[in-house]
Amino acid sequence: MYEKITPPQVGSPITFKDGEPIVPDNPIIPFIRGDGTGIDLWPASERVFDAAVKQAYGDKRKISWFKVYAGDEACEVYGTYQYLPEDTLAAIREFGVAIKGPLTTPIGGGIRSLNVALRQIFDLYACVRPCKYYSGVPSPHKNPEKLDLIVYRENTEDIYLGIEWKQGTETCDRIIKLLNEDLIPGTPEHGKKQIPLDSGIGIKPISKKGSQRLVRRAMQHALRLPKHKQLVTLVHKGNIMKYTEGAFRDWGYELVTSEFRADCVTERESWILSNKERHRDLTIEENAREIDPGYESMTPDKRDMICAEVKAVLDTIWDSHGNGQWKGKVMVNDRIADSIFQQIQTRPDEYSILATMNLNGDYLSDAAAAIAGGLGMAPGANIGDSSAIFEATHGTAPKHAGRDRVNPGSVILSGVMMLEYLGWQEAADLIKKGLAAAIAQGEVTYDLARLMEPPVDPPLKCSEFAEAIIRHF
Repeated sequence: MYEKITPPQVGSPITFKDGEPIVPDNPIIPFIRGDGTGIDLWPASERVFDAAVKQAYGDKRKISWFKVYAGDEACEVYGTYQYLPEDTLAAIREFGVAIKGPLTTPIGGGIRSLNVALRQIFDLYACVRPCKYYSGVPSPHKNPEKLDLIVYRENTEDIYLGIEWKQGTETCDRIIKLLNEDLIPGTPEHGKKQIPLDSGIGIKPISKKGSQRLVRRAMQHALRLPKHKQLVTLVHKGNIMKYTEGAFRDWGYELVTSEFRADCVTERESWILSNKERHRDLTIEENAREIDPGYESMTPDKRDMICAEVKAVLDTIWDSHGNGQWKGKVMVNDRIADSIFQQIQTRPDEYSILATMNLNGDYLSDAAAAIAGGLGMAPGANIGDSSAIFEATHGTAPKHAGRDRVNPGSVILSGVMMLEYLGWQEAADLIKKGLAAAIAQGEVTYDLARLMEPPVDPPLKCSEFAEAIIRHF
């Protein structure tokens, strides 16, 4: 039962089994138009989606769109501060997959962030952000064409859980007192550290379950990629935050080497195996010395640990992964977060899928989007085991609303991700082809047109850009 919306009479819900969608030929898909420029972006994007599905499948498949409300538009329909009405939540629960434009962050009351709220309500734990360069898009980098990676960002934990206490409040003072007088002194490794009494306090929970289900989805995605792109990198700051970010790395390796043992190899395992392949008579200790250059300066206990690691790898996976077999498997490695920020700019072609915690993933996905030409060309998806929401990653830009001039690329590419998620690859490929051809020929909106060399004048309107994409199918 809905209060102010009515589902289409034609079409069926998308259901889920074992975390994967079961898609009918005529799915009902709720859409949130979005605030600000959403009034321009959504009609243009819907036109592209429908044209691609029609050209790819004729009358065999069709999306029945179901308008639901969130953000400022929801307040107009449902009342003050009703940014996320129950009607909208019920529709997403019933129909499984939704797509949305940009939403306003409420000011003065209501929910802190509508995007974060949707992710937490539906347990959409994997934020997926492909960052790929399209030829012709203006970029601040010399070789943006080398960028083709996907950020898998954990979506429900870390500081985004939003558990914090304001400085000076009674609860905050109590927490600081408990930490300073009891918990910190009771943990010897913290020494004589103390939290300043005028601090605000937030917590950073990272769970084993949350980490491993995110890495699991990243691995499943990697297995669908071409062999040369089958690489998953665990991004963390575990050298500083050992029990949160370091645990994310450790739990990631534990997951891949148990559930995906036959299909993956870790970077350290590949070193051990390749050392043995080059020198068949290499001893355990000699192999250990090669994979850890600081071996000679280690304590005896540490040396024993490295030797035990080498022996375990050779004993357990030499038959299945040795003699070069590991080269055909998904490579899993890890990188420190600050290092990966540099490396996606200096050698982005060495990376494929970055699996990260929430905050690191937020930063990384926007940094990668800048290389590809900005958020106007950056799609996003939020995926869980029983629902998925696809979204534009940019803001609402209200000063441009209703002027038919903004770039619909982020919404359109989010729709491409949605079509791929549904298994409708032919329609998705048509849109990617049309988008690439339109940009290559300088048929673009003002944001791209003004940065091209030479600048494109006049630029296309938002609606005209959509038509250009369709024309280039």
